[in-house]
Parts: sequence; structure tokens; C-alpha cells
Amino acid sequence: MDVRADAPIATADLVKRYRRVTALAGLTVNVDRGSIFGFLGPNGAGKTTAVKLLLGLAAPTSGEAWVLGTPVSDEAAHRAARTRVGYLPELFRYPGWQTAREVLATHCALARLERTVWAREIADALRTVGLVERADDRVQTFSKGMQQRLGLGVALLGSPEVVILDEPTSALDPVGRHDVREIVRALRARGTTVFLNSHLLSEVEQVCDRVAVVDHGRVIAGGTLDDLLRGDTVHLRVAGLTAEGRSALERSGFGLDGDGERLVARGLASDRVPLLIDALVRAGARVYEVSPAHESLEDRFLALLKER
Repeated sequence: MDVRADAPIATADLVKRYRRVTALAGLTVNVDRGSIFGFLGPNGAGKTTAVKLLLGLAAPTSGEAWVLGTPVSDEAAHRAARTRVGYLPELFRYPGWQTAREVLATHCALARLERTVWAREIADALRTVGLVERADDRVQTFSKGMQQRLGLGVALLGSPEVVILDEPTSALDPVGRHDVREIVRALRARGTTVFLNSHLLSEVEQVCDRVAVVDHGRVIAGGTLDDLLRGDTVHLRVAGLTAEGRSALERSGFGLDGDGERLVARGLASDRVPLLIDALVRAGARVYEVSPAHESLEDRFLALLKER
């Protein structure tokens, strides 16, 4: 992959080791400006480590990363670039005795926004995340989902060019998740780049323009959702398929998962299904059931990890 250092977020062979543990092993990604980029992977894949490196919360062992065209290795320039980045961490906690308005005011100060814009920024954030009516209530009275909304409001202060969201919908009910999706789409509409960490693959599938699947610190698949989910999954029930017949199918380009009578063909274009059936019959199999189904991101994600 060609690295575009002028992209809002880019990494090239990024490596991070903690003593004997390698958290990232040569991560290379590009994020398009004004897009929603999904960063996916199982626990321990290196997603949070990558975010820490992008935000300057940890230093890479080797390789390079760029945020808004600025290399993270240039500490002074990267510090200036970070003022144009909003961040919602997966785990955060605000003082329970503060009101939502006070939390946002505190973060306006931390972001060094001009005092004259605080009122407007706070009002916009409260309206965007649906907390106008609770603006003067203490955080300790908020549900976990409401605190998640407040954290998202904090990330939007100052109209950042890049917003990094780590599991932004994990604590929300279906209505709340819908609201967050609408917020994320609105950010894209105004040209903001969104870098989205999430294990809720159905959420990612609904909003992301491009995704990268990471395992053991490396990208194992990526591209648009159309690229990643090209073709359908076909579930089959067959009998009489020998090992030799299965090898012949693979040589013909029809790889099958599963054992016994229940088999699965993945990434198969609809016009190739009849060709698969013909190949099975020629291989000596008896076909009892054929059930095409559109492959979901979760199906593809699990298949990629299984292949690894």
C-alpha cells in the first residue's frame, strides 16, 4: 500500500513493542479526508495501541504515523495538529459533582478555546448529542448511556477536523446508537474525518466508507465495504463429496469451508452459483440444498480471523 502522508491519518510500518509483547507489527493504513473509517479487530489486535500512537500518548518503536499531515515524530508540530483532533476514549470518567455544562466548559478551557466562543460551542455540543434538557444536571445522575453522549459532546468541541471515537455506541440503547450514527454521518457531511474503533460490526457496516481489519497488529483485510463483502455466502448440503473431489473444486476456484454434509462457499458472485453446482455434480457430489445469503461484515470478519 502506498502511504499518503498528507492524509488526515496515515501510518507506515508502525511498530510498538512492550518488552516481549508486540502490540503493533508493521501497521500501514491510509484514511481518506472527510470519510468514516472503521478500525476493526478482536481484543488484543492492537487497535487501542494504534490510537495511543496517533494521539501522542505513546511513542512508536519504529515506523511512522501522520496526523493531519504532521509526523508524530515531530513532537512540536504534532502537538499543534492535535488541537484539531477530537477524541472519545473507550473508558472515561467525569467528576460526578459537575453538571454537563460545567464538564464541557472545563474541556473548552483544556482545549484553549477562546472564552468568547465557549457558550456557542457548549450549546452546539449539547444540542448535537441530545442533552440540552440535562445541561444543568450533575453527571452523577446520568445513566452510562447519557455519560457516553456527554463524552461524544466533549470530542466535538472546537469543530475538529478529525474525530477519533473508541467504541462510541457500546453503552447505548438502540435509539442512542441510531442517534450516534446520525451524528457521525453529519460529521462526514461537513467534511470531518471520523476514525471509528468498534466491535459492534453491524454499526460499522451502516456508517463506514472504508474499513481495516486488524489482527496481531497487522491489517489482514481492508477497503470499501463492497470490496470486503464482494459476493455472497452460499450454504450447501451435499453428500458423496470425496477429498479428491474437493481438491478438484478448489483448483476450479471454488473454495469451501466446513466438513461433512454442511459446506459454505464465501465471496461467490450470484452468476457463479450454477457453475458451483455443476462443478459439485461433476466431482461426484449429490446436492440436496443450496441457500445463497448476502455476507454480513460479521460473517466476513469471523471468516478472516478463522483463515488466520
